[in-house]
Amino acid sequence: MKPIDLMAKAQKAANSAIILLEAGDVDGACGRAYYAMFNAARAALIAANASVAEDMARSHSGLIAAFSLHLVKTGKFPVELGRSLNKVEDLRLIADYKGEAVELDIATWAVEQAQAFVKAVETGLFPKTGGN
Repeated sequence: MKPIDLMAKAQKAANSAIILLEAGDVDGACGRAYYAMFNAARAALIAANASVAEDMARSHSGLIAAFSLHLVKTGKFPVELGRSLNKVEDLRLIADYKGEAVELDIATWAVEQAQAFVKAVETGLFPKTGGN
């Protein structure tokens, strides 16, 4: 998949996260926020021609590790983006698998982080237009 297509998926997921949050579905909002970030991270790795082992790119934890190794530790993206990706994935796991309640303010934070993450990757991939 091309970076531009992954970024479209990321933006769509970020928009869906907002809609779900406004509808009161905090679990769904956390999931869509994470997938917005996940697809943006995939786009960034592909665009950077990062040498990522196939088995690493197949798992969520592998993709997050690759993003950190190839894009955060090299200074292409700020450390805060890597941290927020990790934290929002944790929230998705809580919402989807652990059955614990995610508070509205935490879900709101996750959606805001997803929007910031997608925007940062868009700006990094398409600096002249910011993704537009």
